[in-house]
Formats: sequence, C-alpha cells, structure tokens
Amino acid sequence: MAKVKVLVVDDSLTMRALVAGMLEKDKDIQVVGLADGAAEARQMVQDLKPSVMTLDVEMPGMSGLEYLEEIMRDNPMPVVMFSTLTAKGAESTIEALRLGALDCYPKPTRATQDEVQAAIGKLAKTVKQAPARFQALHDGSTGPAKASKDPFKWNGKLVAIGCDVGSTKALFDVLGSWPADGPPVIVIQHMRPELADGMIAKLSAAIAPRVVEATEGLKPEQGMVIFARPGEHHVYVDQWPGGTIRLLDKPPFAGQRPSISLMLATLAKTAADQTIGVMLAGGEDGGQGAAALRGARGYAIAPSEDGSGGLELGRGMARQPVKAGEIASTVLGMCRG
Repeated sequence: MAKVKVLVVDDSLTMRALVAGMLEKDKDIQVVGLADGAAEARQMVQDLKPSVMTLDVEMPGMSGLEYLEEIMRDNPMPVVMFSTLTAKGAESTIEALRLGALDCYPKPTRATQDEVQAAIGKLAKTVKQAPARFQALHDGSTGPAKASKDPFKWNGKLVAIGCDVGSTKALFDVLGSWPADGPPVIVIQHMRPELADGMIAKLSAAIAPRVVEATEGLKPEQGMVIFARPGEHHVYVDQWPGGTIRLLDKPPFAGQRPSISLMLATLAKTAADQTIGVMLAGGEDGGQGAAALRGARGYAIAPSEDGSGGLELGRGMARQPVKAGEIASTVLGMCRG
C-alpha cells in the first residue's frame, strides 16, 4: 500500500517538527513537507502533491481558517486541524469542521512523552483514513442546494442521521437543503461534549428548519431537526407515527453514547417502513443499526461494505450507490407525499 503523503503547516518550528515526528512513527505515513504558513503551503501543495494536510488554526498573516476556506473552494483536499485553539475555542473548531476539516486535534500543551504518545495513534489513524473519507463525503457534492420555499407535502416518514466530527460539512450540506417544513430529523453526532452548544447554534443559524435538543417526551414534528447531546444519554423514538423521544441512561454501546446503532435498531423494530436512516460516517457504531434497519425492510444510506469508502442506499439485500451530493434530494424525495 502506498504511503499517505502529508504536508504539515504550522508557524511554530518546534510544533512542525513535533507533529512530523509523531506522524512518521507510523510506517504507512510519509511527511513530504513542512510549511510555516499559507503562502509556503500553497507552493508545496503544487510541488509535492500531498494527499493530506495538517493545518494550524492560529498563524500570522492568513489564519488557518481563512486558508482552509480557500483550500476547500479552490483545491479541495483532506485537512486535519491541529491547534491550541481547537482545545480552547469550540467556535473555531465547529467553523473548521463546517468548512470541511475532517477532524480537529488539540496540540500537546507541554509536549511531554505521555502527551505525544497519547496523540500518535488517533492522529495517525485519522490521517490514513482521510483520503478515502474525504472522497466519500465530497463525492458529487457542490455544497448545500438552496432549500425550497414551496410547501413540502410530507408522507410521514422519519429521518435519522448518524455522523461524526469528520462529516460535519456533509451534515451541513444535507440539512442546508432541507425545507423549513421538511420531514423531522434526529441527528446523533459523535463529538466532544463541549462542542455540542456550538454545533446547535451553528446549525440553527445555517439551516431553514428549527433545531432543538433531544429531550425526554419531545414529539418529532415536521420542520424540526432534533440534535442529541453527546455523552449524556442514549436517544430513541418509542413508536412511529405519533411517537416521542426517549432518553435512556445506559452504558455506552460500541464505545458511544448516544449510540447511532441503538437508535437505528430501535427504529427497525418500531417503525422500519416509516424510517430512513442515513450514516454519514463509518466506524464501529452505526453499522449494526443500519444493517438492522435494512433487514427490517427499512431504507438506510451507509458506507458501502466493500471498503471502497463510497456510500450506498440499501433495503433488504438490495443495494445501489449514492453520491454524497445526492443524499438530500434522495431522502427528501422518499419523504415527499
């Protein structure tokens, strides 16, 4: 397997060396260049053709967020943010994810051996998966389509979306196309709990439907996007149609709480033919739920099982490819009466 070529961009010489050293401990990663800012990075992208970039948020001249926006507009590529601001500033983190960063990591504050060792495995895994993840999340995507203002004739179907921080832009693209009176959506996103308030606020400002937090007894309604707060409770719908949100105080499932798989599996039992599940991210959590929903003759969009990194729409044993840029139109079409 060819090594993943990485360009490290940071205004600190010490941090460039540290991040490069961390990444090169993995035999499948090759650091091809070190840049001190956006100007140097632009030239290195042309000359060295990296497959992934790590990017600092706080840099002199053009900030990392400004450069990230330029990259995603002019020359899209996988970017992992690596900055002190991602640990302190939830707003900067959410904005980086919304712009298209696959993840945001805090820099080691003291660069001790323990801190570096703790960061290596997760960062290296993210970097190695970045090209395939980026391709799947941007396949056919041109950003969110303009939400229609025509009345939406809803057929009663419920939409459940599972994602992680790396699919934040994809989530904004999907829901950015949602009409204000579109079908109700439940969102479980795996992220650090301290990012939840920023995510809810950013979604509320960006999309037409009303964004609310999942609470016990809440009734999903047309024009509502329900966001499950990470880390606190599992979330499910007790029945459909006419059901309510329930919060379950149980241990994490597949390492996550709330669990995407648990939500989809309960919907497979109570409302399979009235549910459309959307998995924007792969991983241990979610796959079992998507399989349960499909097995119960419900529809689910999820990463393909062949390891290609693409997405597919499935029901029962039937499968068909679907591009990231087609998810919103596909699901809205299935929810239209």
